[in-house]
Amino acid sequence: MKQEKTTAAMGRPREFDTDDALNRAMRVFWRKGYLGTSLSDLTEAMGINRPSLYAAFGNKESLFRKVLDRYVEGPSVYLREALKEPTARQVAEGMMHGVVDLGTDPRNPPGCLWVHGILSCGDPTDPIQQELSARRASSEASLRKRFERAISEGDLPTDSDPAALARFVMTVNCGMSVLAATGATRTELLQVVETALQAWPE
Repeated sequence: MKQEKTTAAMGRPREFDTDDALNRAMRVFWRKGYLGTSLSDLTEAMGINRPSLYAAFGNKESLFRKVLDRYVEGPSVYLREALKEPTARQVAEGMMHGVVDLGTDPRNPPGCLWVHGILSCGDPTDPIQQELSARRASSEASLRKRFERAISEGDLPTDSDPAALARFVMTVNCGMSVLAATGATRTELLQVVETALQAWPE
């Protein structure tokens, strides 16, 4: 537990748990999206005032970047773990099931923090839009490399297109996140996973 000392409005030191505050901020962004989240939303949820927020995390954009890092290492760590599965199909299945588990867990806001963020930033020149796009591209590249390895190992047919397969998995996952955010049930999303895997190359 990391304690942060900042200066409150009246000049007295104020201590708070930065990890807990970051987790609280993550859930606000996850629920409302980047543009839909105000500084008042954040300070209320984090239990700190604006000077404390700025001192500990920087501005809203800087805080959101820290939240994205926390999200990668926490709720969405299943994406990285799925890459370790022994077969390409298990990689895809692990990622898809991870999306379903995360997006329908009643303890979480529905859907995915990343999808909420990207859909709320329509301007392609927006720094947050560019950040989210870069992270998506990085995840897709890691998935493509894993499928390239699967081809070299004989796990996928030699005529498979690793880039297309990576885009396919990413598209299914993002689509399921949108469905989860708009009320789709776990059963419905698992049916999507089952249908998607029927198209997997043998």
